Amino acid sequence: MMRTPINKFKERLQAGAPLDGLWMSLTSPVAAEGLSLLGFDWLLFDTEHSPVEIAQVQPLLQAASAGASNLVVRVAWNDKVLIKRVLDIGAQTVLVPFVQTAQEATDAVAATRYPPHGVRGVAGGTRASRFGLATDYFEQANKQVAVLVQVETGDALSKLEEIASVSGVDGVFIGPSDLAASLGHLGNPGHEDVQHALKDAVTRLKVIGVPAGILATNPVDAKRYRAWGYSFVAGAVDLGILMRGAAEVLEAMRAR
Repeated sequence: MMRTPINKFKERLQAGAPLDGLWMSLTSPVAAEGLSLLGFDWLLFDTEHSPVEIAQVQPLLQAASAGASNLVVRVAWNDKVLIKRVLDIGAQTVLVPFVQTAQEATDAVAATRYPPHGVRGVAGGTRASRFGLATDYFEQANKQVAVLVQVETGDALSKLEEIASVSGVDGVFIGPSDLAASLGHLGNPGHEDVQHALKDAVTRLKVIGVPAGILATNPVDAKRYRAWGYSFVAGAVDLGILMRGAAEVLEAMRAR
């Protein structure tokens, strides 16, 4: 009998393990497959700020299943239809952007749960259920989904504990770029005010025992965030790595 996979990301997050990730904005299954083989604990496929639609996410998930990385999908918005569709194509961990209140966090969780615990629509022959072959899927689905909510404004930070304490929220992701804009430092997440807010946020989350996540754009920042207590950290963005690497090659070729 085919069974529903255990969500290892959720399991390890709850166990307090540090999880090293990579942010994926390229829409290439080739890149997804190759990068999945490197050993990152998790890969996140971004559908909020990349030109990828639901039908294009499934091939990314399929390609990245070649490696052992746990796969996360950031939906474009806190929308129950988008969340349902991402879950149906096999994502077990979703990151929901721009969560501002405890009610919005509650709505996000409800979108991932089948009735009577939520509002997720029921479909039988989806990739999530191994096209109906995983006969325990409806029994396991609610347990195996992980919900990460993104807090990325000063207003949301003022309600951090309320948002993080919503039942079914497995982790809180602090968004440095939008937070910087919210605090008046657009394009400068390294500003001391923003960095102070990031450090304060993870300190508050540790007090209530909720895992915190963040995106860094380089290993130096990633290590600093890890030292502060962030547990799931993306150390770079795939497109950023490509651009920096290509620029280095061009510079070396033109060096005299």
